[in-house]
Amino acid sequence: MSSARDRLLNAADRSFYANGINATGIDALVREAGVAKMSLYNNFASKDELVTAYLRRRHLEWLALLDARLTKAATASARVLAVFDAYLDHARVALGTGYRGCGLLNGAAELPTGHPGREVVREQKAEVRRLLIRLCEEAGVADPEALSDHLYLLVEGGAVSAGLEETDAWLRRARSRAAALLAQA
Repeated sequence: MSSARDRLLNAADRSFYANGINATGIDALVREAGVAKMSLYNNFASKDELVTAYLRRRHLEWLALLDARLTKAATASARVLAVFDAYLDHARVALGTGYRGCGLLNGAAELPTGHPGREVVREQKAEVRRLLIRLCEEAGVADPEALSDHLYLLVEGGAVSAGLEETDAWLRRARSRAAALLAQA
């Protein structure tokens, strides 16, 4: 059986993503996790700490999807497009239960300025941009920073639009545009 911490994170993952962070109360989380309220506070100092752990966990899930895509990528260009494929994979996991877009951006939108969770999201998005720069460099792109800016905006905009439309169509379009830009670079 999983630990109380894992059960709480699983419940947070489902509830925060489906209903929002602010709409999900502590009582609902502990009830869904099947743990005592004290277990929450034994594992997390506060709801804010649980939110931060949830946001980190979502990024780690995406990194695992990306790693699987990078392992399969046969060319340097395919490695760049693996970033888009990992976003698509993450979306497809949620499509059956209600895709709402990027859980990190959704979470950041709910949190006040200065909340530690917003810094976690900022760091994670900066990591995606750095990764795109590195992959563009590996692909031999003449101006990897300029192209990575375009690719970053495409993938993040695709995720936002896909979440609003509750379909991965915008992410697929973003990937297609990215492939065209990459071919021109």
